[in-house]
Amino acid sequence: MYGYGQNWGMMGGDYGSMGGFNMVFWLLALVLLAGGVVWFMRSSPSIGLGRQAATRPGGLDLLEQRYARGEVNREEYLQKKGDLQA
Repeated sequence: MYGYGQNWGMMGGDYGSMGGFNMVFWLLALVLLAGGVVWFMRSSPSIGLGRQAATRPGGLDLLEQRYARGEVNREEYLQKKGDLQA
């Protein structure tokens, strides 16, 4: 009756109906958790895995770098910046 025979334990030794349900439940919970983590990583701009917001064109960044290095004078910088923003 209470020995270690063929069907000992709470589930009778085999994965009964509740055992199968539990396995499916935890598998579904794991998939939902993984999907939530992926969604959070892609939607969070501070992490950087998602789409990066293009606030201004890349040409303007290059122009600012050239201006900071002294390759372009102020008048040329302002003229090209106006052209890029137009």
